[in-house]
Amino acid sequence: MSAAPLTWWHRLDRALARLRPWREPLSLLVDALVVAACWNITYLFRLGFERWISARADYDPWVMLGVIGAYLLASVLMKVPQSMWRFSGFGEVQRLLLACVLAGSVSAAVVMGLGLVKVPRAVLALHPVVTLMGLAVVRILYRMTYEHARSRIAGAGGEVRRALVLGAGEAARLLLAGLQGQGWNVLGLLDDDPAKQRARIAGVPVLGPLDALTREGGIDAALCASVTHVIVAMPAASAAQRKRALAIAAGFGRPVLTVPSAAELREGRGRVERLRDIEPEDLLGREPVLLDEAGVGPVVQGRTVLVTGAGGSIGSELCRQLARLAPARLVLVELSEFNLYTIEQELAATHPALPLVPLIGDVKDLAQMRAIFAQWRPQLVFHAAAYKHVPLMENHNAAAALRNNTLGTYHAALAAAEAGAERFVLISTDKAVNPTNVMGATKRAAEMVISQMATRHPGTRFMAVRFGNVLGSSGSVIPKFKEQIAAGGPVTVTHPEIIRYFMTIPEAVRLVLQAAAIGESGQVLVLDMGEPVKIVDLAKELIRLAGHAPEEIGIEFTGLRPGEKLYEELLADSEETVATGVARVRVARLGAASAGAEALLAYLATAAVQAGTLDDAAARERLQAFVAEYAPPAVRSTRPGTPVATAPGR
Repeated sequence: MSAAPLTWWHRLDRALARLRPWREPLSLLVDALVVAACWNITYLFRLGFERWISARADYDPWVMLGVIGAYLLASVLMKVPQSMWRFSGFGEVQRLLLACVLAGSVSAAVVMGLGLVKVPRAVLALHPVVTLMGLAVVRILYRMTYEHARSRIAGAGGEVRRALVLGAGEAARLLLAGLQGQGWNVLGLLDDDPAKQRARIAGVPVLGPLDALTREGGIDAALCASVTHVIVAMPAASAAQRKRALAIAAGFGRPVLTVPSAAELREGRGRVERLRDIEPEDLLGREPVLLDEAGVGPVVQGRTVLVTGAGGSIGSELCRQLARLAPARLVLVELSEFNLYTIEQELAATHPALPLVPLIGDVKDLAQMRAIFAQWRPQLVFHAAAYKHVPLMENHNAAAALRNNTLGTYHAALAAAEAGAERFVLISTDKAVNPTNVMGATKRAAEMVISQMATRHPGTRFMAVRFGNVLGSSGSVIPKFKEQIAAGGPVTVTHPEIIRYFMTIPEAVRLVLQAAAIGESGQVLVLDMGEPVKIVDLAKELIRLAGHAPEEIGIEFTGLRPGEKLYEELLADSEETVATGVARVRVARLGAASAGAEALLAYLATAAVQAGTLDDAAARERLQAFVAEYAPPAVRSTRPGTPVATAPGR
């Protein structure tokens, strides 16, 4: 695909940008030419066309050179060359007026003092006035031309986009070719490779290493002042290299964009020239966990797969990745009509040959679950339907959380076992470990349900996947922070010391798929997610990447919300883990079936739970009775001990 040709306005705008590093000497040169022209114009006005050359003295050229020197010296004294012509206004005219008065007075005094009587006194008097008009007109014309060029480049929207690009490799070359017809003007490239220094790529110079962007004196100040965006074009770089580049870009104080990552390019989810905002996975700061997807394919290929909560953040990504593994049929069960329609339309467009079965379904309705599973006979079931918002479930929704998260898991698992499903995977959370909130307690109870079902129905493998916060999922901090930054702040963080373990949505889904491939009945799989992330640091980084200074967008600490911990865990102290054949993935036993789990299942079958007439106080009381680890904040410290997520089983 050939790049769109550069317009004349693009070329002019780029040429003006390239000249900015030499702004001051060029300003003096142009002003000298204007002073000389105005000297001759004044003679023309005074003597007329017939005599404006012939009547001059032989020494007039030397006088003119002296006058030019006086004007340039006055300009330097008044700091006229340091101004930017594209911002010329009344202040600039004031400095020009002072410079012309000073230079004109000195020139007239010197000429008359030397007795150079053949220089007309009218020329000496009028020349400063004509010169002032000439210098002002030149600056006005420049500003008009500059603003017109910007408007023609930006189009009707009026947005001016002038960028510096971090990275000068193949991706940068393709990016430059793709951006030419999109209203972008790339002023320069930066790259740490010494071999690329002072080189030019598609006519754009490599200005220095990456850190020159924020190092004092690294890049010309005038060029930096005209930059509106910074683009990180390093898709093949390691996570550490990309994180460093993003940190440098954020420190420049302009909005930061990036090209798609190497994974996105491989999967066809983007093209190099298609810029995007910084996404949650860009902020992770570590290499994504790559699981054994080759081992997952045979488990999915040619089989009927059912996903509950198919329209949610995790459920929809599950459906996308499952669709690429060529199942015989994909059954989408979702309570939200809009979410179901959205994911069904997307999958129909991207995988037109895949049979899709979109079903409005509620996991709290056992009869409906039994009917769906009996009709479609799924061999592989992923249970992603859940209420997951901690404060929302904590306030007035405990009974609803118990019914959806725990009772719904029981219904889906029972229907799957009765329909002869081979595998059932529950998506759980780190908040199920030593829970201090209703949401975590209901998910821990759901794990207990799975443990009991594994004993009751050995023909189906029941397993759970437990992971931490998912970057970019609905209700997560990243979308919320972005909205607050776009609104001008403040960004709200619950506590200055709160930390979380994060993973991306694709990572979370790969872990779920891996669980289906390698998990045995009654197991829970956990992922080593590296070092925890301080939420306040995440907020500060997003503010910088949006092009704002720290003082422009404030951060407010609102206090821990009901049921919220400072630290999360992936494993309880009593749980033991063993390594798997997949790096950074470990397996923990859910625990043997117990009388407590039996009692829980019996309680879930009671009329009050089934009918939804249970009140919140009773739901909390029963959760505390069934889930021994559940202790609300009044009982348990908000800091349960040293997190063990970085090294499961240690």
